[in-house]
Amino acid sequence: MQETLATDAEAVPARSANDTVFALLLAIATAHMLNDTIQALLPSIYPILKESYHLSFTQLGMITFTFQLTASLLQPLVGLVTDRKPLPYSLPVGMAFTLIGLISLANSQSFATILISAALIGTGSAVFHPEASRIAYMAAGKRRGLAQSVFQVGGNAGSAIGPLLAALIIVPHGQRSILAFSAVALVGVIILTMIGRWQGRNFHRMRPKAARAGAEVAFPRRTVAIALSVLVALTFSKYVYLASLTSYYTFYLIDRFHVSVQSAQYHLFLLLAAVAVGTIVGGPVGDRIGRKRVIWASILGVAPFSLALPHVGLGMTAVLSVIIGLVLASAFSAILVYAQELLPGKVGMIAGLFFGLAFGIAGIGSAVLGKVADLHGINFVFQICAFLPLIGILTVFLPDVVTEKD
Repeated sequence: MQETLATDAEAVPARSANDTVFALLLAIATAHMLNDTIQALLPSIYPILKESYHLSFTQLGMITFTFQLTASLLQPLVGLVTDRKPLPYSLPVGMAFTLIGLISLANSQSFATILISAALIGTGSAVFHPEASRIAYMAAGKRRGLAQSVFQVGGNAGSAIGPLLAALIIVPHGQRSILAFSAVALVGVIILTMIGRWQGRNFHRMRPKAARAGAEVAFPRRTVAIALSVLVALTFSKYVYLASLTSYYTFYLIDRFHVSVQSAQYHLFLLLAAVAVGTIVGGPVGDRIGRKRVIWASILGVAPFSLALPHVGLGMTAVLSVIIGLVLASAFSAILVYAQELLPGKVGMIAGLFFGLAFGIAGIGSAVLGKVADLHGINFVFQICAFLPLIGILTVFLPDVVTEKD
């Protein structure tokens, strides 16, 4: 299936820059799914690592911090470099780093080697995301929001599948069974090599779009600076809250409701599956009604549900977490494309910056929240994080950006 998608993407002929190349979008979304399935294995096996190596919540937070920090520091740099000189075959190289990190994680015997493995996986993510986001932009035509959502939903699907596979394969068979996922990484290398060939033949799709965008958007520097600051704050709100869910949701369920590890993993799968479904909505809706409105609804709109979450039973916790995932997931595609329209011609840099921010903020947030959990308990973490979506009120300071319609 994956090889067929890759071949289809390679065979897509050169078209007008206004056309949407759906075969290519499907291929890059599939690659994103494979990439993020592997990356999702790391937090999914935290209960195993905690028990096997007697780790504290602070140490678990440091694993996430190492992974996210590596990705966040490198992504803007990769995006800046590829804006000036695109590197199509950097994508399979990034996946190769992920593969090496995966093999290292399966064979890790100490906390230090786990950190090194996390850093290698983070490096693979840093190389993958900016250039893959550029390819989604290239294939988008006028449907930039839709393209970014399709790309993002691949990653979110992978993030949801990862915990499920961890529950089915790694939890019963142990840390060494992570090696089985090396086949997933190898398939990713093949697909990304084919996508790189398509990109090398279709750079004409970027230049006309960048030129048009430069003519469409001309905000004063101060307005752009304020808007980017607001987007950073919104990204902080979204990803620190998501960090509390992705890193500690299983522990929260185990501690508060006394469910099994496998049951907690299934609940995490439901949450992340909702995130995957919600992601696909934000982009195309933003293309139609404007990205600012989507940002309003997806950040501030989740606040009533996040505030209720720490005070309900297990059944309602599952329901509210699914609603939160659906609503919150639409934010990132809208934020990213909105920022790219603020700074036309800087597609890779903006993608690297905001993907990097997402990873870095989540990493720092996870480390801080782990320390808070050690000091005050995991329930307290969810009580304080419930207020983060209220930061969405800052959306009022964003200027209106005209959305290019079909």
